[in-house]
Amino acid sequence: MERNIPQFLIAAPASGSGKTTVSRGLMALFVKKGLKVQPFKCGPDYIDTKYHTAVCGRPSINLDTFMASGGHVSELYARYSSDADVSVVEGMMGMFDGYDRDRGSSAEVAQLLGIPVVLVVDAKSAAYSMAPLLSGFINFRPEIRIAGVIFNRVGSPRHYEMLREVCEDLKVTCLGYLPKQTELIQESRYLGLDFSLSRGTDALDLLTGLLEKNIDWQLLLQRTTLPLPEAQEMRQDTAIKTGKLRISVARNQDSFSFLYEEHLDILRRLGTVSFFNPEHNRPISQKTDLLYLPGGYPERHSVALHSARKAVDSIHKYIEAGGKVLAECGGMIYLSRGIVHDAFTCTRQFDGLTELTGVFPFCISNNKRFRKLTLGYRRFDYNGQHLRGHEFHYTTFMEGEENMKCIPPSIAQVYDAKGQTVTTPVFRYKNVIASYTHLYWGEIDVMALF
Repeated sequence: MERNIPQFLIAAPASGSGKTTVSRGLMALFVKKGLKVQPFKCGPDYIDTKYHTAVCGRPSINLDTFMASGGHVSELYARYSSDADVSVVEGMMGMFDGYDRDRGSSAEVAQLLGIPVVLVVDAKSAAYSMAPLLSGFINFRPEIRIAGVIFNRVGSPRHYEMLREVCEDLKVTCLGYLPKQTELIQESRYLGLDFSLSRGTDALDLLTGLLEKNIDWQLLLQRTTLPLPEAQEMRQDTAIKTGKLRISVARNQDSFSFLYEEHLDILRRLGTVSFFNPEHNRPISQKTDLLYLPGGYPERHSVALHSARKAVDSIHKYIEAGGKVLAECGGMIYLSRGIVHDAFTCTRQFDGLTELTGVFPFCISNNKRFRKLTLGYRRFDYNGQHLRGHEFHYTTFMEGEENMKCIPPSIAQVYDAKGQTVTTPVFRYKNVIASYTHLYWGEIDVMALF
């Protein structure tokens, strides 16, 4: 039976325009009004989805047209929206910014799903100059419908009136505005955004109140209501039909926190999923069929991880006995010899090392003076499967001859989104597969990797 619900994508001309603020605020406002809100995030971001989930009480789902096929993205959207009252997709970067021109962009996702766009525009220090900017976004891809515009950082009611006149001239709906507000400014954090102000209720209540007062949210819901596509049946393979695997997943608030909800749903179809915190001094079960060590910030908790010797020793024992392990980024760091926080090159004695699991003999550097972000989509082939994912981290392999000779050869050549080779290695030790790359396994058989 066809259902009509409000559904839209929040985009912006550029990063920093306020789409994350508006997205979270509208989600909170709709929840306050008693609606079941299904949140989504364009791209591979793990951080925004955490705050969507906290606001909506439902897991936020990533939609990424580089890592997944268009059909799979559409299936995800329909499946997770199936019982929602409203679906809100937060875009990424600028509306047309993708990995190759506009391929992989928020605009591509909106067009793929057939949902309208709400454009959030930073109007600070501009008035009628907004007209050519908005005209360009409205007409550049006319097949993508702009349901309305929300202006951010508006200086005064008179400023807003001038912006509303722009929308009247362009015949695009002006949905309202957010005034300049010091409390809503979000500072950069380690990776992603700092929501420390809104972890309590004060800032979120302030934001929700401002949106309720200054945004015509009822008109927004009305103008974005359209039929929801029906969710298709999940593809079933032999592994999924068995559903008898015992799966252990490392999970906590920070050091192992980069998890896609879709991946957890896949693991639950494979069998029984148990979570454990590697910072706690408890061993894992040796009867585990798959150990998943996702990414996060283990470099910030190296002492706690080192001190939990029962967890370290049990994982080492499990691996040496041939246990299957998928370790992504932070998970790979955890399996390294350890982390050096101060030195940039590693001496023969590995000075300043906080030892970890030691499955791999190399050390990882977390020297803040030389920190450099490595970021981008990745793809490679292994065991007959075409694998895609992404990479973002500040740590790196410790420099110095002593450490470099400890790095095993890569089992695959890794490429970026445009097909250029990158130096990111992929390691295999017994039944351990580890890399800095966060894999996306929505369309692969994860057990066939081993």
